[in-house]
Amino acid sequence: MDIPLDVVTYGEAMALFVASTSGPLSEVEHFTRRVSGADLNVATGLARLGYRVGYITRVGRDAFGDHIRATLEREAIDQRCVTVDDRFATGFQLKGVGLAGEDPKTEYFRRGSAASRLSLDDYVAEYVLGSRHLHLTGIAPAISLSSRELAFHLAIKMRGAGKTVSFDPNLRPTLWPSRAEMVSQLNELAKYADWVFPGLCEGEILTGRTDVREIAGFYLERGARGVAVKLGEDGAYFRTEQEEGVVPGVRVERIVDTVGAGDGFAVGVVSGLLENMPMADAVARGNRIGALAIQVTGDSEGLPTRADLEALEQFADGSGRSPRTHSVETGLGGDIARPRFARGYRAMFSTAAAQRVEYPPILYFGAAR
Repeated sequence: MDIPLDVVTYGEAMALFVASTSGPLSEVEHFTRRVSGADLNVATGLARLGYRVGYITRVGRDAFGDHIRATLEREAIDQRCVTVDDRFATGFQLKGVGLAGEDPKTEYFRRGSAASRLSLDDYVAEYVLGSRHLHLTGIAPAISLSSRELAFHLAIKMRGAGKTVSFDPNLRPTLWPSRAEMVSQLNELAKYADWVFPGLCEGEILTGRTDVREIAGFYLERGARGVAVKLGEDGAYFRTEQEEGVVPGVRVERIVDTVGAGDGFAVGVVSGLLENMPMADAVARGNRIGALAIQVTGDSEGLPTRADLEALEQFADGSGRSPRTHSVETGLGGDIARPRFARGYRAMFSTAAAQRVEYPPILYFGAAR
């Protein structure tokens, strides 16, 4: 394993079947096959931006597993630590059609899956510690105790080696024995993260705090270097020890599929921070990629290539620099009690082309709350 990686992540990849028509899933006759998994979405997005990404998972020796491995190969995601399990099957998911921008209905078939058997046996020190960065979500630690042990081991080893760690809580309460255990375990895991990306509602559940600044402060107090709280259509609030502010959302003409928006946000923020962008600029990139993700059907189909992203960022301010369309407060001793929203133009982006459009502020989308 002599090729160093930029980023490693781990989790459960599943086959995804997207309904072709709206209505109850029980009545849908035709579905389109894709792949799903929050950590896989982030791996895909970072790989499309040119990062060398490694993925740790287990799939069954079945058609779904074959499809996932073919997808990893197509997206140029390293799969040297993907194990094909002869005993257990690959999980799959059904997803309906969301109407009027609502989240689509989903059903999971993952109990006892090959990925739920992830454990410390899947840890390969050379593979993991040779990378620059580890990205974790709160989903994989919830699918089994052995997978949770792997999550903590990965985080502890990477942090101990002086590498960076990002963490998106991505709450899935139905996978946990209790809400209390979910909160306790994920907050403990977050202690090993440099960058934490909760949604607003997730932050309220995990911290017991309702003010966005206090939610961010909860994780800064526990060792995080930066926190970005997703505010849905209002964009995202960020805070570090040096600065804080709000990055407005990006307006989209039509919301097609909200699933994967938060993963797109993580792709933008992580890539920006790995490129030494200021936190505010990285969050702005996260909002833009999150906005792209919701304009197409599928969990990762809207994630941009590096060329797509550079076109968007060049267009955003006409100079090629990452745009500063947000207000930033430096220093934490000022009078900022709540985020202040910046004024100015918003731009509508699509994956096919970037075209500036002036319009009143009706609907802006950052990433899922």
